[in-house]
Amino acid sequence: MAAPAAVPRSLGRFVKPDLQFSVLCDDVRREDNGKLILIGLYEVIAGADYPLLYPGMAVVNRWCNGVGRFAQRVRLTDPDNGVVVETADSPVVLGDLRAAATVVTLLRGIPFARPGRYGVEVLLDGELRQRYALTAVTLRAPGP
Repeated sequence: MAAPAAVPRSLGRFVKPDLQFSVLCDDVRREDNGKLILIGLYEVIAGADYPLLYPGMAVVNRWCNGVGRFAQRVRLTDPDNGVVVETADSPVVLGDLRAAATVVTLLRGIPFARPGRYGVEVLLDGELRQRYALTAVTLRAPGP
């Protein structure tokens, strides 16, 4: 992985930011007033048959309390910790400690080989900053 971009002199110093939140959802919309609307928050992925090709989801991350230029990456791991999907780097730029940056990452055509506990990982400059579970389950047909 490439080293993070140098912090321009105008930013003054370098402080690693905090990940204020990371939310996995179906989609994201922005209202006219700038507010984000997160649609369809995930608790589990459910499918009748596996392997399952899931059409898409979004990961919304908000970074704060930092200064500098950073590179965010998101990946989905399978129950054996193998990488299923990994994004390219997305820039995170924080000009001062009061600044915040919200990064929306879209994942499309996600293969789930089998039911189990998958992981959503958020990395900053190649360092794992957050990991949380996404469980894939099998839907059962309702009984008589």
